Amino acid sequence: MVACPDVRPALGAEAGLGFGIRIVRQPHVEGQGPLTTISADDLYYDPFDFEIDNDPYPVWRRLRDEAPLYYNERYEFYALSRYTDVAPALTDWQTYRSGKGSVLEVIRANIEIPPGVILFEDPPLHDIHRGLLARVFTPKRMSALEPKIREFTVRCLDPLVGAGTFDLIQQLGAQMPMRTIGFLLGIPESDQEAIRDRLDKGMNLEETSSEEMYGDGFLDGSMFAEYIDWRAKHPSDDLMTEMLNTEFEDETGTVRRLSREEILTYVTLLAGAGNETTTRLIGWTGKLLAEHPDQRREIARDRSLLPNAIEEILRFEAPSPIQARSVARDVELYGQTVPEGSIMTLLNASANRDERHFPDPDIFDIHRRIDRHLSFGYGIHFCLGASLARLEGRVALDELLNRWTDWDVDWGNAKLAHTSTARGWERLPVTLG
Repeated sequence: MVACPDVRPALGAEAGLGFGIRIVRQPHVEGQGPLTTISADDLYYDPFDFEIDNDPYPVWRRLRDEAPLYYNERYEFYALSRYTDVAPALTDWQTYRSGKGSVLEVIRANIEIPPGVILFEDPPLHDIHRGLLARVFTPKRMSALEPKIREFTVRCLDPLVGAGTFDLIQQLGAQMPMRTIGFLLGIPESDQEAIRDRLDKGMNLEETSSEEMYGDGFLDGSMFAEYIDWRAKHPSDDLMTEMLNTEFEDETGTVRRLSREEILTYVTLLAGAGNETTTRLIGWTGKLLAEHPDQRREIARDRSLLPNAIEEILRFEAPSPIQARSVARDVELYGQTVPEGSIMTLLNASANRDERHFPDPDIFDIHRRIDRHLSFGYGIHFCLGASLARLEGRVALDELLNRWTDWDVDWGNAKLAHTSTARGWERLPVTLG
């Protein structure tokens, strides 16, 4: 039996913008030549192409201009890239369905997905399972977490004062979100890092083959089994206890509690999603504000700018830039028929840079008026953890600026960590002014 202390958080959460299945690619090192070259007669988009993914924005711009409905023959998927197409497609779950997965590789692998993975479900199952988590993922309840999130952030940053340099990802971005989701789930801090590393290893194709990733061990929650068994006998105020005791009406009309297997699936989903994309948000925050020192110093002087700055960071560099759907009926788009059974990818990060919707979209501006970016999705799959992610991003930046108003990125030692659902930095060392 794992010796779990009686950790007593008041809330539960689903966090993260994507599921976090990782495809590790070769990193681009800033300052070493052009990122992407596109010839005038060769328009090609491939989310698995290392060079394209280093800087996908030139390709996405061409897709929006020249091929708003694009088809990739190699991987047999369509892509929508304009805001006016992506936003309504995200809401049209009857046509663009998630039940076979919302990740391109998962749909192509045609695997059986266990119930409870709300990112990979359609109504009515989706609505039932999402409703269980929506009870605790309210903006009001998430905002009550701020003192704890700030405590975790301070613990990360205070030892670094006077150091002159540190890795924004390894020493903050990979730490604070892990502590937060572990706190919510009721996992002892002594075990949190090992669990995060195990989840990362299981999603890393350098160490795990696609057959292993999508085989019988897909979403294996066995690492959490002993915690759940402990909580069944020692209830607390954490999310595990709430899931063990919550009654709901399932799709058959039966009022019941979640099974042990269902709880394992929920916890595994939350543990992975609660780390990956918030880590990316923190990394992009450091990178973009290093490149825009005037805006960084303006935020330092006026902290009321923090919320809108986080929204602009999310718009400018969506941590989860591509979503996938299965097409449930023939669709006519741009004079072409997308057949039922096709795979459609929705390039929400491209839509966030669509000049048809956002003026001067490639200019980073913390004063920008943003009606709606698509970094958290839209419609029934809008990220349940959006309020938590925004809060974590705001607190992280606030506490950074409490200690340093000047920093630069050490590009020679920075490393992008590309994945199939998230895009961001694996290492981002900064030098402090």
